[in-house]
Amino acid sequence: MLTHEEALRCYRQVKVSRYDSLRRELLAKAVDYAQLRAQWQLSSLPERRELDQRRTLAHNAFIDACNILSRAMAADEDNGWRAVLGDDRKVIGDFACYLHCFLGLEGR
Repeated sequence: MLTHEEALRCYRQVKVSRYDSLRRELLAKAVDYAQLRAQWQLSSLPERRELDQRRTLAHNAFIDACNILSRAMAADEDNGWRAVLGDDRKVIGDFACYLHCFLGLEGR
């Protein structure tokens, strides 16, 4: 389980990366996945069946974006945030939701 504090520390590491385009891509993929995850929660069973594949694809795209940014950062930046997330899909998905939340709060 990813705590709010851990997610915030990870976000702060991602946020200062100089790999702007990769960081923006990761954040965009996080928002895409988080929106589908919330929509899935509010949907009926038939609607969930329709959303399942889109949600899985969005989740995979977010995981890929995390891995790509982490590999780039490994060359000359602290990418410890990626180790905190580990390989558990639920934890990585939770991180996407935290990122969506943090971005929303920063946008006020």
